[in-house]
Amino acid sequence: MKNKTSKKFSADFGKKEKVLNYACQTYQLSRPNKVGAVMALIRECQPKTIDEWEKWYFEKAFTESKEPIKVTQEILKELGERLHEKITEVVIPEWQAAFIELSLQDCKDYIYNLTINRTYDGFIREKSVVNDGLAKHFPEVKFIESDNDLDHAGDIDYLGFVDEKAFGIQIKPITAKANFGNYSVSERMKRNFLDFEKKYQGKVFIVFSLDGEIGNKEVIKEIETEIKRLKK
Repeated sequence: MKNKTSKKFSADFGKKEKVLNYACQTYQLSRPNKVGAVMALIRECQPKTIDEWEKWYFEKAFTESKEPIKVTQEILKELGERLHEKITEVVIPEWQAAFIELSLQDCKDYIYNLTINRTYDGFIREKSVVNDGLAKHFPEVKFIESDNDLDHAGDIDYLGFVDEKAFGIQIKPITAKANFGNYSVSERMKRNFLDFEKKYQGKVFIVFSLDGEIGNKEVIKEIETEIKRLKK
C-alpha cells in the first residue's frame, strides 16, 4: 500500500529561496507584528481547503503591535515590495562586497571562532545571567541547565524549578544599542514554549543579556509572579 502524501500548496522558489528567506528573517517582514499570528489563526480556523484559510486569514488577521492593523492583501504586497527593496539595495551589495573580499583564511578563522570563541562567550554569558542575576533574585528556585534535547527542541536554556514544577528561561544576547523591545518570538518558538508549559506547568521567559547582566529588568517581576502561581 502506497503512503498517502498530502498535496503541497507552497511555491518553489528554487535557488532564490535562501536569499528570500535570509532577507525576510533579517528584516523581520514575516513576524506577527507584520502579518499577524498565522499559526494561531490557522489552528483557530481549522480549514478544510486553502481557499477557506485564505478567506479566514484576511477576515481575522491583525498585526500584533501596540496599535493593531488589519492585514490586507495590499499590506502583504507592500511587505513584498519592502523585501525586494532590501534585497536589491542592501543584501546584494553587501554580499557582493563580501564575496570579493572573502578569503580561505576568513573561512578557517570563522569556523574556529564559531566553534571555540563564540561558544565560550555564550556559555559565560548564560552563566552570568543565571548565577549572578536570576539565582540572586530568586534563591528559592533551583536553576539547572536544560539537556540537549530540550535546548534544541524547545528553545530552553535553563529550567527554574519550583518544587516539582518549572518555568523556562531562554537567554538572548543583545548589544547595548539594540532595541530588544522590538524582538518578536517566532511561531515555532511559540509552539515549543506551549509544549514546555504543558510538560512543566510553567511559562517560558526570554531574558536578554547585556554584558552578562539582565537587560530587560521587567522580566524579574514577571518571573516573580509566575513563581507565586506555581507555588499554589
